Amino acid sequence: MKRRDWLAAAPALALAPWAGADTLPAQPGQPVQWPSDIPLLDGGRWAPAPGQAQVVVFWSTSCPFCRRHNAHVDKLHRSLAGRPVSVLGVARDRDPAAVRRYIAQQGYGFPVTLAWQEMAAALSRRNMIPLTVSVDRQGRLREVIPGEMFEGDVMDLASLAA
Repeated sequence: MKRRDWLAAAPALALAPWAGADTLPAQPGQPVQWPSDIPLLDGGRWAPAPGQAQVVVFWSTSCPFCRRHNAHVDKLHRSLAGRPVSVLGVARDRDPAAVRRYIAQQGYGFPVTLAWQEMAAALSRRNMIPLTVSVDRQGRLREVIPGEMFEGDVMDLASLAA
């Protein structure tokens, strides 16, 4: 393949991992195309409320960094009562019973789903945990933050209520 041909094909190759997907994840500043009818582990359903910001955290029960990170996320969730920001945990585990036990052991109060593929398709294809995503009150992707965050940085996400 000649260099010119390679350069012409590069954009298509870059999108190859998402081939077959309905949409690519939103980019910062773009509206998020939320998946519909997301099941929660408690039996409920999740959908973003209009005019409400979202903090979505991808994590796993086997990740020690996620455990520390989610302790801060839970503190954020509890501090947001009555404010226009909600928190959703997205566990990248397969066994609902094991995740429920883990949530109970850790005392997390935020809602959790196992629909990580659907949520990743809307928010970020980054394959790392923890991964924290913020969406503003207008439904636009604000930022995708890879890795464990300090407590103060997680608590600063409450500013999405403004």
